[in-house]
Amino acid sequence: MRIISVNVNGIQAAAERGLLSWLQAQNADVICLQDTRASAFELDDPAFQLDGYFLYACDAEVPTQGGVALYSRMQPKAVITGLGFETADRYGRYLQADFDKVSIASLLLPSGMNGDEDLNQKFKLMDDFAKYLDKQRRKRREYIYCGSFYVAQQKLDIKNWRDSQQSPGFLPPERAWMDAIVGDMGYVDALREVSREGDQYSWWPDNEQAEMLNLGYRFDYQILTPGLRRFVRNARLPRQPRFSQHAPLIVDYDWTLTI
Repeated sequence: MRIISVNVNGIQAAAERGLLSWLQAQNADVICLQDTRASAFELDDPAFQLDGYFLYACDAEVPTQGGVALYSRMQPKAVITGLGFETADRYGRYLQADFDKVSIASLLLPSGMNGDEDLNQKFKLMDDFAKYLDKQRRKRREYIYCGSFYVAQQKLDIKNWRDSQQSPGFLPPERAWMDAIVGDMGYVDALREVSREGDQYSWWPDNEQAEMLNLGYRFDYQILTPGLRRFVRNARLPRQPRFSQHAPLIVDYDWTLTI
């Protein structure tokens, strides 16, 4: 099973850069998109369809302010939109597809980089989502949460960590939150399960110097329930081609998706 997760910073712009033709060629079973900035109605347009895939979307109240989507080769048993709390549901931040024994979700957290209100909203959603994850781990089902968490957990996950300790994305409370998820709760970071190498980033500031010097952050994850740990085969964050400020995260699992 191959799962690709990518924050597109607007699906229309990413499509114009070749996203959909690239995705079509990747032989993925499930593709999770974040920050689509489009309504579910707009995503019904044939221009956004992939041959051989079902497409599901969850949009924000104001579509340009978020939204997630999921492509699946196999029609899921069920599709769930939202988490039941306002911090997620107003902005179309969560969509889950249920298959036999495993659920795969596309998730978008606020970046926290757009002022105090955005950061406060991020902390509130982090708190709500941590409680949700704590409950989910007790269920007899495996989960894969794919998306933009906008938190670099370790120094290894950020190029310029010394100068970033007071910046959203690497604040101590954010890192502690991520530590709790992949530590205390026992969830698994798919990429770190197979690689401890540095310079593996998924987001870069929108400037030429950041690109040239690879001043990146690893903000995008596939987070798994512990039962899936042994099934992670490989994971990678290719820098090119890129269709937004984010690199795609591609993870292969020794798992056959069924319904």
